[in-house]
Amino acid sequence: MSDESERARGFTLKRREFLSSAAIPIAAALAPSAVFAQQPIRVGIIGAGGIVSSTHVPGLKRQPGVELVSVANRSIESSRRAADELGIRNAYANWEELLAAGGLDAVLIGTWPYMHKAITLAALDAGLHVLCQARMANTAAEARDMLAASKRHPNQICQLVPTSGSYRIDRALQRLLAERYVGDVLSVEVAMLQRGFASFEGELDWRHDPEFSGVNVLNVGGTYESMMRWLGTGNRVMAMTRVQIPTRRDESGRLRNATIPDHVEVLYELTNRAPVHMKFSETTGLSRGNEIWIYGSEGTIFVDNEQKIFVGKRGDTALAELPNPREQQAVHRVEEEFINAIRGRERITMNTFEIGVAYMEWTEAIYRSASTGMAVELPLA
Repeated sequence: MSDESERARGFTLKRREFLSSAAIPIAAALAPSAVFAQQPIRVGIIGAGGIVSSTHVPGLKRQPGVELVSVANRSIESSRRAADELGIRNAYANWEELLAAGGLDAVLIGTWPYMHKAITLAALDAGLHVLCQARMANTAAEARDMLAASKRHPNQICQLVPTSGSYRIDRALQRLLAERYVGDVLSVEVAMLQRGFASFEGELDWRHDPEFSGVNVLNVGGTYESMMRWLGTGNRVMAMTRVQIPTRRDESGRLRNATIPDHVEVLYELTNRAPVHMKFSETTGLSRGNEIWIYGSEGTIFVDNEQKIFVGKRGDTALAELPNPREQQAVHRVEEEFINAIRGRERITMNTFEIGVAYMEWTEAIYRSASTGMAVELPLA
C-alpha cells in the first residue's frame, strides 16, 4: 500500500511522451464528439474493486462500441485475476504502466480517494477522458486541482460517479420542492444512522483511515450531494464530531487508533437561511435509521428509513404516503451518460467536477468547524 501511495504522490507524466505514442489519438483531444461519433471507445480500468466490477464494468459493456482494454489493480496478481474475471485482455502492475502502454481513449478510476487526483491529472495530460468514482478526493484542495485540470482540457470529458443512494426519491422531492408544495422551506432535519450497536474493535477499512480517505467522514459527502439536488447548496457550517470507537483492527488484525469520527452532528444554512440539522452515526443501536424531514410554511415532507415519501399540507391532520411509481424514479445510467458525452450526444449532469468540489468543500467545512469549534463559511476561502 505504501509503495502505491508514493507512486501516487510522486508520479508525473510528460504529455510529449504520450502524444508521441501512436496509440494515443491526438485528434481525440481536439474534437472528441467528431472523432468518437462512430469509432470504438477504448477504456482502461484503474482499481477494479467491488462496485467497479459489479456495476461499472457491466454498465460499460452494455454501451455499443465500448472496448474494455486494460486493468490495473494494486498488484500484477490482482490485476490478472480481475482481467480474467472481467474478460479484459491486458493486465498491468500499476496505473502508471497502464497509462504508459497507451491504446486508450478513456479511463475509469475506481481506487480509493487518495489516488484520484494523481491519476486524474495524469490521464488528462495523456489526452484521455475520465470517469472517477466518488468520493472525489482526499481534500477540497485536491478536488479544486482536479477541476482546474479539467478546465485546462475542455475537450475531454470528466465525470464523477454520483451517489445512487437517493435515486428512488430524487425526482419526487425535486418535483415537490419545485412546485413549492411546502411553500417556503423553514427547516430540514436529516438522520443517517446505523441501526446496529457500535462494533468496538471492529474493522478499520479505508473509510476509517485518513491516509486513504482524507477528511471525508461517514456518508456526509454523498448525503449533501443528494440534498444539493433538492435544496441547492448551503453555507455557514457548524459541526461537532466524536470518535466513539477508539480502536479498530486493520487487515492484518492489528489494533490501531481510529481518528476519523464515527458520530457527526452538523448544522448549516440554506441560501434562504433555513437551518438544516444533520446527524450521522455508526453508534446508534436500535435507532430508527435514516429519516428526512423538510418543514415548510405550507407543508411537510417526510422520508422514512425505507425511502417511502409522506406529505401533508396546512389543514391536514396527518401525513399521507405519496405515490412514487418506479417508472418515475431516477435510475443508474452513469456509464451511458459518460459514453454519450464522449460521443457528443449529451452533457454531463450526474456528476460534474463542480458538484464534486462543492461537496468536498462542505465535507472539509465540517472537519474545520469540528476542529476549531467555529462556524465555517462556504465556499471555502
